[in-house]
Amino acid sequence: VCARMPLLVNLTLAAIVAWILSDHWLPLGPEKGPIRNYLFVAVLIGGLLFIVFLFLRIYTTLLGWCLRNRPLFLGVILAIVITGMTIWLGFDKTFGWLPVQVRTLRPVAAVSHKFPGLGKEFMPPLDEGSFLFMPTTMPHASIGEALDIVSKQDMALTQIPEVESAVGKIGRADTPLDPAPISMIETVINYRAQYLADQQGHRLNFTFDPEETDYYRSAAGDPQPAPDGEPYIVQGKFLRDDQANLIPDDNGVPFRLWRPALDPALNPDREAWAGIQKPDDIWNAILDAAEIPGATSAPRLQPIAARIVMLQSGMRAPMGIKVKGPDLETIEKVGLQLEQYLREVPSIEPAAVFADRIVGKPYLEIHIDRQAIARYGIMLEEVQNVIEVAVGGMIIGHTIEGRERYPFRVRYMRELRDTIESLDKILVPGPDKLQIPLSQLATIEYTRGPQAIKSEDTFLVGYVLFDKKPNYAEVDVIENAQAYLDSKIAAGEFELPAGISYTFAGNYENQIRAAKRLSVVLPLALFIIFLILYLQFRAVSTTALVFSGIIVAWSGGFLLIWLYAQPWFLDFAIFGTNMRDLFQVHPINLSVAVWVGFLALFGIASDDGVIMATYLDQTFARNNPSTIEEIRAATIEAGQRRVRPCLMTIATTILALIPILTSTGRGSDIMVPMAIPTFGGMLIVIVSIFLVPVLYASIQEWKLKFAAPTV
Repeated sequence: VCARMPLLVNLTLAAIVAWILSDHWLPLGPEKGPIRNYLFVAVLIGGLLFIVFLFLRIYTTLLGWCLRNRPLFLGVILAIVITGMTIWLGFDKTFGWLPVQVRTLRPVAAVSHKFPGLGKEFMPPLDEGSFLFMPTTMPHASIGEALDIVSKQDMALTQIPEVESAVGKIGRADTPLDPAPISMIETVINYRAQYLADQQGHRLNFTFDPEETDYYRSAAGDPQPAPDGEPYIVQGKFLRDDQANLIPDDNGVPFRLWRPALDPALNPDREAWAGIQKPDDIWNAILDAAEIPGATSAPRLQPIAARIVMLQSGMRAPMGIKVKGPDLETIEKVGLQLEQYLREVPSIEPAAVFADRIVGKPYLEIHIDRQAIARYGIMLEEVQNVIEVAVGGMIIGHTIEGRERYPFRVRYMRELRDTIESLDKILVPGPDKLQIPLSQLATIEYTRGPQAIKSEDTFLVGYVLFDKKPNYAEVDVIENAQAYLDSKIAAGEFELPAGISYTFAGNYENQIRAAKRLSVVLPLALFIIFLILYLQFRAVSTTALVFSGIIVAWSGGFLLIWLYAQPWFLDFAIFGTNMRDLFQVHPINLSVAVWVGFLALFGIASDDGVIMATYLDQTFARNNPSTIEEIRAATIEAGQRRVRPCLMTIATTILALIPILTSTGRGSDIMVPMAIPTFGGMLIVIVSIFLVPVLYASIQEWKLKFAAPTV
């Protein structure tokens, strides 16, 4: 009993830690209850500890096999590294040096299709808890029409149960930093949190009966509709008091504010519906509700991200094309052609493509007839003053309200200046107290002109905005669009007029700048790690074999990123929860967040190699083996003494990263891509506890073989 007491204490502590972790983590979701979450966490931790225990038992046998079958083992490691490089760069870039005949073989072609290379983007989109919906109207739309569209869209958006508020704006604020025309609509949409929570953001639990069925209701008790507008039945019922309020219960279930899925078994004669499971579903509901004739669609934007993009590029979209040229009419013509071609690119959302309608705003122009006013003996300035006062209004004073000053102006009543016929009747005073109608002194007409004039680098500029489809990377979308436009130019279907040029802009530019900086930062970090290892071992050979663990871990990171893009990966359920949903399995693009995760991996992956190589040096210095058998025996001895700390380093890192991989809410959009390469690298870096001893023994055997014979 005394011998087993430490084991029993450790198991007890592990069970307590698992309970505390499951209570705070709730990996399966709060709806599953504490027992199922605890069982899941206990099995996860227990399974990992069992694998570590089993690995300790068979490590010596496996290491001996690797030493005896060194070429086969190193071949497997080389295959892992080549696979990781192929996933990163794609088959064509990795094996582009091979002859064409080799690269066109059927097995090689299959591998090329399997590993096309990863997409690239600047940063994963953050969840800000709100959307910025920015459609546009045509430039000739009046203020009244724009206001009508905004009010109708706001009413439609607020009918979405998940939307808390929707506030639209047209026109520009009283600042030169927001030169928005009347045709641009900005609607800030705040959506509700997924669960009902208190002011501190903690989820609240309420009494729940899972056996009954009921209409799905809001927190206020009102039945909530499905997309067809009718309420639907769900399994389970929240109990309420006499005032129809939810009953708080610490052992209950949190109330979900987002609509759940529609189960056809409970709702016969109705189509299945996945419900609102993520913010993207809310955005799709917003697009459907806000579809109004006279207004375009809008790219997926959020307030903070949109402001950053607008300050950087001037565009109200994450991606777009800037068309520069000498005159606005030609720029608009080219922009409309680009709009047509971009809608044909498979990776671009057609509804989000929109080219600026630059020339099309109606302007009322008054052309004063100088000969006519000369016949009447009226000065040009007098006619201009009358027009200014009658139409535009003239400030004649200010009203003082405390520290605030408000100007007030005088002009004709609206009904006397809202049509050309009314303006013709404006009287201009002449000599001898004559009152001459403006129609006898000027001609009034409507003309088309620009609604806004933008310029960059001394050129006039117009924008063509677009957005990508889901599961596409920004850089890939830009490259596909550029290649498609180049093909149209080469075929003669798209001709750029003289003096016109276009460039892609938006987050794509940020990614280009980030890629240039990372091309310096990553090699520099690897060099610093190599230098630190060299200062520890004072031998290039030992440093290189420790550094090999970083290369293997790097490949493991790319292998997990590739697995996240496969539809079959983790496609199974535990306690009714699909693991793909739990671990948020979806295609991961290479971004700054992913490369930061690789930087963290580079630092962690060398730990096991350092531990193993340090004790190998000590063991060989103490035993001084002189034969191949003694070298392998010393290698196995050193590996057996240091495998436990190496495995604990790997296990603790993996356990620490699992909650991050399942995290949701603010910040998880960045943390998950950062954790994936580190997690994948630590899963595969376990081979370093074999690789380092095998390479170390190989170096010692090579030295023994080529050592000078002694007399």
